[in-house]
Amino acid sequence: MIKKSVFTIFTMAILASCVSPKIYKDLEAKYAELKKENRKLNEDYESLLKSKAQAENDFKQTKKAYDETLAERNKLQADYDATAANLEALKDSYAALEKNSSRAIASNSEKNRELLAQLEAKEQALSAEITRLERLKKELEDRSNRVAELESVIAAKDAAMNTLKDAISSALTDFEGKGLTVEQKDGKVYVSMENKLLFNSGSWAVGSEGRRAVQQLGVVLGQNPDIAVLIEGHTDNVPYSGNGPLTTNWDLSTKRATSIVNILRENKAINPENLTAAGRGEFAPIASNDSPSGRATNRRIEVILTPKLDELSRLLQEQH
Repeated sequence: MIKKSVFTIFTMAILASCVSPKIYKDLEAKYAELKKENRKLNEDYESLLKSKAQAENDFKQTKKAYDETLAERNKLQADYDATAANLEALKDSYAALEKNSSRAIASNSEKNRELLAQLEAKEQALSAEITRLERLKKELEDRSNRVAELESVIAAKDAAMNTLKDAISSALTDFEGKGLTVEQKDGKVYVSMENKLLFNSGSWAVGSEGRRAVQQLGVVLGQNPDIAVLIEGHTDNVPYSGNGPLTTNWDLSTKRATSIVNILRENKAINPENLTAAGRGEFAPIASNDSPSGRATNRRIEVILTPKLDELSRLLQEQH
């Protein structure tokens, strides 16, 4: 950890010597803020998934309690019916005995009073269970509605992201087989562009073919203002050996991500507040750096599109 901190300070010192302190500090502050924002979006999304799972678990527990209470109610109802039938039988017996023996009548009267007391107690217990059952039923309905609402919002977000993926794939058809892929996972859309489509070796200037691809992507993004756009620059593990103000792969990856952001900002339909540029250097490879093809795959720009979660956050706040 100490070595990493020293390396970071050393890197910042070199950068500070090549770039004006104000620009460097602004970029550093913006990068930290954007990382924090991206991390918060991921945390919000994970929190929403956990809340959905918790709501479904609560629903199952409430349903179990509801079923148990219903069974208890049915048992009390059966006991009540049996007691009522016994009472009627005793009433009939009382009527018959009334003609024969005052002693038998007195005995039957006592039994009737006991049965009436038992019947009243069972009626009270049954009433209490019915009240509890209604309360559980209402709670069950509320939890079911909350789960359904959360599922509906998440499904709508997923459907919107799927539609966005299809729109991007359609807009970038001309670049299929040229180092560009579009996929959807974890509720996000990932657009990956290998450097061979965008940059020359060691350069952060976007070529004409790459510029056209980014511009066509920007057309789709301009039509989806509720999408957060994170542009990540990635390199292989070969140390940067170019000239000029850059000294490391991290510098290069950040500069390349910023170049993509600058092209997207030319499209006035895209809100700059939705854009984030980040450099990952060689520290997030998706292939082995032990072969030329693997290193080529790792040299890429990834555009990560995330839906804004304002509505889901509101539902979670209402739940608590």
